[in-house]
Amino acid sequence: MNNKKVLMICTSIHHTNTLKIAKVIGEVLNAKITKPTDVDIEILSDYDLIGFGSGIYNGKHHRSLLDLVSKLKTKNYKKVFIFSTATIPFEVMHRPLKECLIYKGFNIIGEFYCKGFMSHSFTKYIFGGLNKGRPNEKDLKKAQDFARKLKEDIN
Repeated sequence: MNNKKVLMICTSIHHTNTLKIAKVIGEVLNAKITKPTDVDIEILSDYDLIGFGSGIYNGKHHRSLLDLVSKLKTKNYKKVFIFSTATIPFEVMHRPLKECLIYKGFNIIGEFYCKGFMSHSFTKYIFGGLNKGRPNEKDLKKAQDFARKLKEDIN
């Protein structure tokens, strides 16, 4: 990605699962990583590719990420990608964010998701959490491969 500017907007709250994925993808893409609450909407046009990611909460991305996307201008046509970690990862959980990005006119060029460690509610006390050690090295390698493909696609 010769001189392509990449921004990754990421919310990673409980165990920093999604931030681990963001850092791996960001390293390959030489991306700046920031939180949705720290984004200046006016500077988004400066970027050639934007990633939107968070953990999955009640079947969708974090509210702060969805709120940010809802404020963006329509008919943007900018290339974007989506990423997430979840207790039980399914692409369908990207649907709310994906639909909003498509409505706003963004061109989604890729999606990545993997398992993330979760230790909330009864799972902490009964099981000690779910998906211990995730994302693991295999997940991080898949994230690198995903980023390499993005890098090819944007050139």
